Amino acid sequence: MPNEEERRVYTVTELTRSIKSILEKSFPEVWVEGEVSNLRIPSSGHMYFTLKDESAELHTVMFRGLNQYLRFKMEDGLMVVAFGIVSVYQRRGEYQLVVEKLEPRGLGALQLAFEQLKKKLEEEGLFDEAHKKPVPFLPIKIGVVTSSTGAAIRDIINVVQRRFSNVEILVNPVRVQGEGAAQEIARAIDELNEMGEVEVMIVGRGGGSLEDLWAFNEEVVARAIYRSQIPVISAVGHEIDYTIADFVADLRAPTPSAAAELVIVAKEELVNRIEVIQSRMKSGVLNTLTLLKNRLSSARESYAFRRPKETIQQYQQRIDDLARSLAITMDHLLELSRERVARVAGKLETLSPLGILSRGYSISLKLPERAIIRRAAALKAGDEVETMVKEGSFLSRVR
Repeated sequence: MPNEEERRVYTVTELTRSIKSILEKSFPEVWVEGEVSNLRIPSSGHMYFTLKDESAELHTVMFRGLNQYLRFKMEDGLMVVAFGIVSVYQRRGEYQLVVEKLEPRGLGALQLAFEQLKKKLEEEGLFDEAHKKPVPFLPIKIGVVTSSTGAAIRDIINVVQRRFSNVEILVNPVRVQGEGAAQEIARAIDELNEMGEVEVMIVGRGGGSLEDLWAFNEEVVARAIYRSQIPVISAVGHEIDYTIADFVADLRAPTPSAAAELVIVAKEELVNRIEVIQSRMKSGVLNTLTLLKNRLSSARESYAFRRPKETIQQYQQRIDDLARSLAITMDHLLELSRERVARVAGKLETLSPLGILSRGYSISLKLPERAIIRRAAALKAGDEVETMVKEGSFLSRVR
């Protein structure tokens, strides 16, 4: 055991600083792979989280000055690769990884950010077909949001002027890549809407890498397109390139040139359409006139037109025949009706009380109630009786 003079006693701070110095010298730069858990972002903006695998955990911090440039959204469960230095947080005596760079494992950072934003906006309904506005058939004024010096604007102008030279193009120039480009694009879209003169808008740029096209994958651009009252055609990159702007826009074009072709029908094509319609109309009118002419010729050649007086006489004779037939039919019907009435009258006469009296029968009524007498037992001595015969009646008293 060392003597009192040889023993070195550290304070907690001294020991912690020594360990911190040793760790930082031993691991000046290190890449660490793990799963994010216990993510915490306080108001300071710093990120505190734990990197873990099956057997261990590592406390990790990424300060605001660096994490604000992350393209993707940090969340628990994400597998990442972190670059930084191993240090010690003296206050708690804990070693930790101070991260300078952070990448998602598997997908690249930009691709992961693309997928995260796409999922978020899709769930909010920004891609729904119900929100898509129709593109006007032949607009007079077209707005274009792109770089004023790029190939995209030259392609658009060339196509539009070739197809329909009297269409007006209003360019709102912006940067299409780099820091702040997304904000410029969104502001330009809003400005064209505020003007209220543009009928359709093309938003895009020429081809490039994923990083070059990234401004059109920013949320601020997507929301500007979504709130635009002017129909928006996205034309970003080449045919194989897809951006968030393509999903939100009312119509996607594979290239800026294709966007110009979609929004402006070629004048020659319109002329051809008109000529086809004119030809069809002319043929239709001629066919109708020919049909009517044939009908008129047939009518002229008919018997009625060649000998109209005889035709009228034929109809007059036919009317006389019909009148005679009608009179005969009416007489026959009246005779049948008379016979039917006579038969009914005979039956009524047979069943009538007066008919019975005419055959020698009589009807006796008990007075004073004048009730018909059906049985002799209904009478008693002294009752008065009225007897009706065919002609008149007489009174009698029962004895």
